[in-house]
Amino acid sequence: MPSAPLRRQALQRLVLCTAFWAVSFPAMKALALTQSAILPGAGSWFVSSLSVLYRFLLAGVLLLLLAFAEVKTISRRELEQGLWLALFTTVGICLQMDGLAYTSASTSAFLTQLYCVLIPLWVAARRRRPPSVKIILCSALVLGGMAVLVKLNLFALKLGRGEMETLAASVMFAGQILCLEHPRYAANRPLCFTTAMLLATGLFTLPLVAATAPGVAECFRLYHSVPACGLMAVIVLFCTLGAFVLMNRWQRQVPATEAGLVYCAEPVFASALALFLPGWFSHWTGLDYPNEQLTTRLFLGGTLITAANVLLQSRWREGK
Repeated sequence: MPSAPLRRQALQRLVLCTAFWAVSFPAMKALALTQSAILPGAGSWFVSSLSVLYRFLLAGVLLLLLAFAEVKTISRRELEQGLWLALFTTVGICLQMDGLAYTSASTSAFLTQLYCVLIPLWVAARRRRPPSVKIILCSALVLGGMAVLVKLNLFALKLGRGEMETLAASVMFAGQILCLEHPRYAANRPLCFTTAMLLATGLFTLPLVAATAPGVAECFRLYHSVPACGLMAVIVLFCTLGAFVLMNRWQRQVPATEAGLVYCAEPVFASALALFLPGWFSHWTGLDYPNEQLTTRLFLGGTLITAANVLLQSRWREGK
């Protein structure tokens, strides 16, 4: 087990990771608005899958260039872990994207975060002992906070195609988190398997792009503008390269159950950033993308999820 200072440092780095991911929500929205003006009528599957392809391939190439001296000696096991992570990421993102077409954004957001419960259940089943009181309390706070944030109506919740696909995506994201702490990969170097993961995720998305693209020219035309390229640069540098390097480097210093709870802070950061980033992007790109407003629901939901993360990083230790 890592020392307490190292564990706290790891948790802080993972919180920063979720903040980087959160930037992708307003950035991707602004990118979609920009591209709808460039190529009206482009299918959502094509636009989304092309963004994923460019996002991960560019991040992978950048990391390869930055860490080439280390990555050129990548081991078979590091490549294996990178491919598993890429598979979980690609399938999870695709299921989440398609599920959004059949359910509300709020329901999707809530069901996606269920990995914070799935991971403790998996770990408890594997170890044949229940989750700790601290983890149970943190999970309850996170789920309560998410329910408030998305204004969840349990009476209206149904398990149709969208909900089932989103639950399957949550399982994939849980698998991604658990793969990072698997004992088989304990000696792997983060930069090596992260590079393999980023490049493979982009390549795994290529068949979907090929199946949905109207033509090769449209793949370049969607980024034939300074705002589109600038927004993609933000997504590549912060939301992909920065976030996944932090995640893959520091998550191994904390249990997967705790990491899953920390990652649930992502919608809180996303909601907070939506209060001002859309206005910045609108000013830069000339789009009509207004800022969101601070609501009581956002404040209460964010407070519950923040309380869960404060409790998680506290010195409270349960008995063994």
